[in-house]
Amino acid sequence: MTMGAFDGIVHEKIIAKYNFPIDLIFEHYLRIIELIVIVHMRRKDKDKKRAVKLRMNGLSYSEIRKHVKVSKSSLSLWLRSVGLTKRQKQRLTDKKWASIRRGWEKWKNTRIKKVTHINNEALMEARKIDIDKERLWLMGLMLYWAEGSKTKEYDPGRGVSFSNSDPRMIRLFLSWLRESLDINDDRIKLDIYIHENKKNDLENVKRFWSQVTGFSKQEFDRIYFKKHKILSLRKNVGDDYHGLLRVQVRSSADLNRRITGWIEGIYKKMGDRLMVGRSSLEAAI
Repeated sequence: MTMGAFDGIVHEKIIAKYNFPIDLIFEHYLRIIELIVIVHMRRKDKDKKRAVKLRMNGLSYSEIRKHVKVSKSSLSLWLRSVGLTKRQKQRLTDKKWASIRRGWEKWKNTRIKKVTHINNEALMEARKIDIDKERLWLMGLMLYWAEGSKTKEYDPGRGVSFSNSDPRMIRLFLSWLRESLDINDDRIKLDIYIHENKKNDLENVKRFWSQVTGFSKQEFDRIYFKKHKILSLRKNVGDDYHGLLRVQVRSSADLNRRITGWIEGIYKKMGDRLMVGRSSLEAAI
């Protein structure tokens, strides 16, 4: 027997026992439903009046929903005709931007923690690598391939020259010259390229590059200025900006030619390992 059939039998027994007319029972049922709807509508009307009052006081939807437990869509329907003063609108705008800033700060802090964690892991991995003379030679060669001045057909006498504003790259390049290529410091020439708005800060600039390279400040007597644009969008304008340092090796045209040969030799030694996408390219043809 199903639950519905069982309920029907129970109802029939109750009607038979107490002799309740079925029409009267149905009428009472409808009355109960009507009372429930009336109570619900009165509550909704009460909630609406309270929401309108709170909105007229300048509260936002999220603030109103803390006091009136209705959906945002209901609030939107109720309050669309409620106007706000300029001060109230400004308050809500400020509140919105404050919320955006809090969200941005939270995202920023999360990103910083993630970056710090990744950097720390990478540092631990790098410390396990033994940088011997051969690895240093390869590191310096790749650095020069990317940033150094290479021999050109139209300028076959060009010497070794490396320019960068990153002090870490400068230190690595100088270590490569000294340890891998046996270049003495007296063969190294240093030039500073910097924007002219730093003319009054040259002593600090010289001190900075002296500490980076290990050369005395007197070695940085060749300074070349770049015209400063007031409306420039460049970011290197603060106290951390020390210009660009060019490191040259005197009488090094033959050394530069040798470096070119090393780079070509390493490239050819890698062979097919550098032919990325070759099979897919042949398949496309």
